[in-house]
Amino acid sequence: MSAPSSTADRPEPPGADRLRLDAAALNAFLGLAFPLAEAGSRGQVKAVSPGRLVAVLDGGERTLRPGGVVSGPTMMGLADMAVYALVLAHIGEVPMAVTTSLNIHFLRPALAGPLTAEARLLRLGRRIATADVALWTEGPDRIAAHAVVAYAIPDGVR
Repeated sequence: MSAPSSTADRPEPPGADRLRLDAAALNAFLGLAFPLAEAGSRGQVKAVSPGRLVAVLDGGERTLRPGGVVSGPTMMGLADMAVYALVLAHIGEVPMAVTTSLNIHFLRPALAGPLTAEARLLRLGRRIATADVALWTEGPDRIAAHAVVAYAIPDGVR
């Protein structure tokens, strides 16, 4: 019979106050997880810290709708990617963490230009992680959309 392992031998469980992946690791993982995505089409993680992530999409003309403003599906996609990356930053490379809900409010047109998403972790539970996301093109003082996104965390992660 082997001796019980000490807590020093076991990895720390995921927590909202510590990261398992940095921005470079998240971008690398997203590239591997979505190999058929056109380069730059999903955005890029620019910064991550406990409970917070910033992602930017330099979409160009392909993300615009009639009227020259960023399309709603583009904003929803960046919000979803930002929360996926934020959750993974805290729990590690868990590809099967999946969106369970995404509620978005469009507040004003997002003018053409780089689209920024700032995601904040609201709760990292055992099975569900919830975050809110502010999206803008003109600056954080002119939010174009606000989303609340929830992700299911597979069994055995926490």
